[in-house]
Amino acid sequence: MPCDLILALDAQSPRDVTPALKQLQGTVRWVKIGLEMFTACGPDCVREISGLGFKVFLDLKLHDIPNTVAKSVESVSKLPIQMLTLHTGGGREMMQWAVKAQQQHAPNLLLLGVTVLTSTSAAGLAETGVPDSPEKQVLRLSRLAIDSGLRGLVCSPLEIVPLRAILPADVALVTPGIRPRDAKADDQTRVMTPAEAARAGASYLVVGRPIFKAPDPVAAARAMLAEISAG
Repeated sequence: MPCDLILALDAQSPRDVTPALKQLQGTVRWVKIGLEMFTACGPDCVREISGLGFKVFLDLKLHDIPNTVAKSVESVSKLPIQMLTLHTGGGREMMQWAVKAQQQHAPNLLLLGVTVLTSTSAAGLAETGVPDSPEKQVLRLSRLAIDSGLRGLVCSPLEIVPLRAILPADVALVTPGIRPRDAKADDQTRVMTPAEAARAGASYLVVGRPIFKAPDPVAAARAMLAEISAG
């Protein structure tokens, strides 16, 4: 499965990123819209950015009772999106209801299960009552997600290899926590370079600040794509 790049739009409004996106047209195919922009601008931001020619990964991390999550999947299925996240911690029934709604209303939409956030360390996980390591918890939740019908997961790059060892080959792995060797980790604690993640078996790499903060975002994106190809 080839690896692709997803540009994370960490902003409150499309106008904050539109100039850079226009430069990146033809270089980057995918963008990620998260809670920050969606809560500020709502569905219109998805339509506006999709209208620029990008495929949209909507990262809402849905987590609620099964009926509410299913209805939310039905609602967002009307938007021009290709990926959507939900928290695997919501449990089997919640994920099964979400999958049923996706199959009925958006057959081509890829639901992604979020396991352990890349900002969460072992100590942080222990504070929530989970004594296991992040990797062990990721594996547990990942098995549950695939058993519940999900076809993709979001995981730290450090969990790619163990997940590839236990999951079907066609499961998509979307990987944040990607940083070039000379970039700061920022708030990510479990990180890897683009080449390392591609070699490990990631399907998509999510990158934001290392591209947007670069003096030349297009050059930064092309360098990252080259590194992915080399990996």
